[in-house]
Amino acid sequence: MKTAIALGSNIGDRLQNLQRARDALVALHRGSSPPLCSKVYETAPAGCAPGTRSFLNAVVELECDCDPLALLGALRGIETGLGRAAVRAPNAPRAIDLDIIVYGGCSLREPSLTIPHPRAHERRFVLQPLQDICPDWIFPGQHESVAGLLKNLPAREPVEVFAETW
Repeated sequence: MKTAIALGSNIGDRLQNLQRARDALVALHRGSSPPLCSKVYETAPAGCAPGTRSFLNAVVELECDCDPLALLGALRGIETGLGRAAVRAPNAPRAIDLDIIVYGGCSLREPSLTIPHPRAHERRFVLQPLQDICPDWIFPGQHESVAGLLKNLPAREPVEVFAETW
């Protein structure tokens, strides 16, 4: 199933954290061609305490053959392996954050997982990198493509390209 995973980091060597997470995600990829990776963007923290360091954000598109809850378990394992605490305050700084943004055309509402990600269509730090790799993708429940959603967002969340390739 085609899925998009959002990556974010704002502790330590942020780019290295994203690279290590990307490498772990590649191990989950079952497609015949390499997974697609967006550019890396630097974004202001959203909903975090004052003084929180900026995030680096990216998106990786994978083909996977596990169900969404098994994929979530694999993502949590990657996060733990890269130093993210299992128990933390909401919006706390983190070495790595991995979120399932979309999973094919699936819509899912479980206590531990909602697909598509409930706020992805409103967040520039998700839509900007997603546009790099799949601008025409339409989230289940939306009527506009990623590019259209991004175009209609207010310009109050600036994002800067941090790395073209990583």
